[in-house]
Amino acid sequence: MSAVWTIAVFTLREAIGSRFPWLVMLAAAAALGLASFAGALALTESEHITLALLAAMLRASAVFLTALFVVGSIAREAQDKGRELLLALDSGRAGYLFGKLWGFAMLAATQALLSGVLVLAFAPLEQTLLWSASLLLELWIVAAFSLLCALGFGQLLPALFACGAFYLLARTISSMQLLADGVGGHALDALAALLPHLDAFARTEWLVYRNGSMAELLPQALGALIYMALLVMAGLFDLHRKDI
Repeated sequence: MSAVWTIAVFTLREAIGSRFPWLVMLAAAAALGLASFAGALALTESEHITLALLAAMLRASAVFLTALFVVGSIAREAQDKGRELLLALDSGRAGYLFGKLWGFAMLAATQALLSGVLVLAFAPLEQTLLWSASLLLELWIVAAFSLLCALGFGQLLPALFACGAFYLLARTISSMQLLADGVGGHALDALAALLPHLDAFARTEWLVYRNGSMAELLPQALGALIYMALLVMAGLFDLHRKDI
């Protein structure tokens, strides 16, 4: 566990050294400014429009920055041969994977917390907590999948493309199922069984219409933990089959 914690702390220091916190705050400030500007232009329901745009932009920026940092971090380690040094620790490859994932999970938590603080200015506390917790689960899934792609592809652009395709499919698969029929519908049903339904996570309507409940969060948490466990097992398999 000490080696795992060391790798996690090293990951956090890397984020600070690469100015990642500043980038997160800049994206959050931009989202707040754009949402406030759009709400000011609206003739009616300006507060709802501001809140909906703010939540959507914060969610999108958090997902993008999480995937970008995870893939970029692993790619830099592969280039600088830092992965070999970390794998030489007593914890081995499993410790390396869990340490990186732990560090990425903490970075995702800071993004979810910051997003929740900004949203709290426009939404009630209960709905904000529900939305922030759901966003955190979504970011953990994105971080785990990004880590798997980064380890598997080893290069920045292919890994980011795979992450983007995965997220787009996971966000739209439910809508695609409703529109499809016949053979295509069966294929989408099979694909949907393999993907997390991220369209159900961090829903903006919870904040705008205040209709979210903790009962919706529990299955999301269970599904996210199961999916992350599967991604971790896939990452361990990929690490152990490689001659690094």
